[in-house]
Amino acid sequence: MTHQTKLIYVFWMCREKQEAKKIIRGLLDQRLIACASIFPEVESIYRWEGKIEESQEVKVILKTTLKHFGAAQSYIQKHCSYEVPEILQVDIAQGNPRYLSWVVQETSFSDHS
Repeated sequence: MTHQTKLIYVFWMCREKQEAKKIIRGLLDQRLIACASIFPEVESIYRWEGKIEESQEVKVILKTTLKHFGAAQSYIQKHCSYEVPEILQVDIAQGNPRYLSWVVQETSFSDHS
């Protein structure tokens, strides 16, 4: 696999499920991701602006290639309601070759190449 087709996960934390779905559909429309998994009702405890906060959030895992990370991150930041969204790149070392090929195929026609 070349640098351009190296597969990654993008871990992203979102305020609510409907917002996540809307952004995911936009990412899919632009072929920046092949698919997404949504984990609703994640309980988060964190420090924000000097206070410890608790909230229900949505964890999203996006499947894409390394070359799309920058464009996907920009799209999320532009469309999400969080001031400082968690958007993390996680490299995929190995996987089912047929699945990995599918992800590359589904993201290979993007205008952001």
